[in-house]
Amino acid sequence: MPTDPIHAVAEQHTARLVAAVPVPLGPTRADALHLLTWPGHRLLVQHEDERLAVRDLGDLDGPEGAGPEIRFRTPWPRRTGQATVSPTGDIAVFSGVHDVRAVDRAGAVLWQLPHGCWATPDCAWTDAPYSAYADDARHGTPDRGSAAFSADGKLVWAHVRQYTDGRPDEQWLVLDAADGQVLGRAHTMTVGSASEHLPHPDPAYMGLTVGEGHEDSPALWGHWDGTALTVERIEGELLQSVAPSGRYVLGTDPGQWALYLHEATDGSEVRRLNARDAVPPAPEEAMARWDYAGAYPYEDGVVVGTEEHAAAPRHWLVDPRDLSVRGQIAYPSPVTGSPRPAGPGQWYTLTADHGTLHLWTLPDKN
Repeated sequence: MPTDPIHAVAEQHTARLVAAVPVPLGPTRADALHLLTWPGHRLLVQHEDERLAVRDLGDLDGPEGAGPEIRFRTPWPRRTGQATVSPTGDIAVFSGVHDVRAVDRAGAVLWQLPHGCWATPDCAWTDAPYSAYADDARHGTPDRGSAAFSADGKLVWAHVRQYTDGRPDEQWLVLDAADGQVLGRAHTMTVGSASEHLPHPDPAYMGLTVGEGHEDSPALWGHWDGTALTVERIEGELLQSVAPSGRYVLGTDPGQWALYLHEATDGSEVRRLNARDAVPPAPEEAMARWDYAGAYPYEDGVVVGTEEHAAAPRHWLVDPRDLSVRGQIAYPSPVTGSPRPAGPGQWYTLTADHGTLHLWTLPDKN
């Protein structure tokens, strides 16, 4: 095991707490929250069986603070799909077992796009309401797709499943957010159990991580030029965060061996950083591994973690310009889990009970 990294990461960078925000629906009755970020918009989103809670974090450093909480009625329980919202928080899109559906704050369905069943290819309930298949065992824990809005809110990118001769044919769609019309389509050549989108500051770009249950599970990097959808496939990677400028994309592999930096224009790899060569292992570990989640708050600094499930995970400041570790992040109070994106200049962590979101920054980077 190399010893040089122990000296290379000796420097500490002390994080400052920007704000502590209570989780809208509490830590026990809903999915873990997501912080959706686009230029000028930052929304805290949490999904439970009957409602989707959204809170605009606004300017937490300013006199007005966070905005009011918005709630949407959900069309089905959270275990059967995922949810996202538009940058302005006026439309929610639910990715369900049988369709992608957009609703407004009053609960009215704006549009819906049917697709193949995520639970079973011989589904008899693709056109039925949720109540018709609620007790079917195969629909209890289905595979699931996902959706995300572009930075300008004009597009919805959706990962859906169709079937060809009984075989899964998963597709990545670009939809008009106003009416759900399919503008672009690409076959993903995946058989996913779940997926997650990574929005880009430029509305023309989007990332998609597809979990297939093995180390070759791919990420896709999409570009919509207004006419055609082009997709680059990145084998064996999970996308984490995008640089504030949008120029680079950060990711790791399912084995958590390395960090990868990609050009956002075409998804090509720029450089990588192996964990075992970069940071010392924790006392109880044979070697260090990067967390699945990471943040890219600064053009010259990403915040990534190791030991995400440990009682005392370690977070590191890495310079993306050469993918070198600049030191360990020190916090004024204990943190749990991984650092996650919170927009330019900030990242977030959750308290141990997942009841409060903590926003952090590095004073010497602002």
